[in-house]
Amino acid sequence: MVLLIKIIDMIKAGVLGAGHLGKIHLRLLEASERFELIGFFDPNQKSTHALAKEKGYTTFESEAELIKACDMVDIVTPTLYHHQNAINAINQGKHIFIEKPIANSVAEANEITSLAEKRGVLGQVGHVERYNPAFKAIKDAVTQPKFIESHRLAEFNPRGTDVPVVLDLMIHDIDVLLSVVDAKVKTVSASGVAVISNTPDITNARIEFENGCVANLTASRISLKKMRKTRFFQKNAYIAVDFLEKKVEVVKMKSAPEKPEDFALILENAQGEKKQIYFENPQIEESNAILEELEDFASAIQNNKPVTVSLENGTLALKLAYQIMECCKV
Repeated sequence: MVLLIKIIDMIKAGVLGAGHLGKIHLRLLEASERFELIGFFDPNQKSTHALAKEKGYTTFESEAELIKACDMVDIVTPTLYHHQNAINAINQGKHIFIEKPIANSVAEANEITSLAEKRGVLGQVGHVERYNPAFKAIKDAVTQPKFIESHRLAEFNPRGTDVPVVLDLMIHDIDVLLSVVDAKVKTVSASGVAVISNTPDITNARIEFENGCVANLTASRISLKKMRKTRFFQKNAYIAVDFLEKKVEVVKMKSAPEKPEDFALILENAQGEKKQIYFENPQIEESNAILEELEDFASAIQNNKPVTVSLENGTLALKLAYQIMECCKV
């Protein structure tokens, strides 16, 4: 009996941008068994040469040379450059992984998405919380949420202040929200305050969907403590996710049996209906979310299958983010 083993070639990956997140992507791509890291390009030549010398990465003299040499371009540049970087790569027939937000405007995002479809290349947006092990553990349990509450708080860091807090932090929760609510947005209201930056540093948004679901999102980058928590409320269930600590809490309610077990937790409402409370502890598998999203994209390329976070998903998240920011204008 002869066993046939399918050998899948490693994907040649190049990184555009070698800032804080770019360095993380370089390290993970080099360690990945699905990618062959061919090198990177960053216009800051001083830091480029220092990084190449320290880590042994190959550097390229131009963006065009890097794109030409690879199969997939990992775009980890500042948001302002995402559009042109993506267009350049797509026009050369390269697949693109592009960090969130997908672009600086909805028009740019639409152009990226349209061109990728036209040229037949795949694209994925780096909404990394989709791969957070805590969220993955409960995602299937979130079925028809009616109220969602999210708090994403961070200490002040000048690195992210080139964009409003909605594009820097809240967009993570916007993407999570859109991934679990199967309905169109009906209305959006929001308020934001620019405390330190020239754009809002703290924003609260209320989003109503056509199916009746309501979401309340808060994001701040001037908090004294970090927090990344989301709670989902649906009929007979309460589900909480701590994205930072990677913990979950699942509480479900069912009609109480006539003869409940000893120590069973029973609640009775004003109508005399009795519900028994059950606590579930979903297994959380440890993983590196960034590595997982990159390798998931590699799998989509190698097996010609849909990506998990598509360019369309990234565009919808960006569109809602801009609706929120529009509400914050005085």
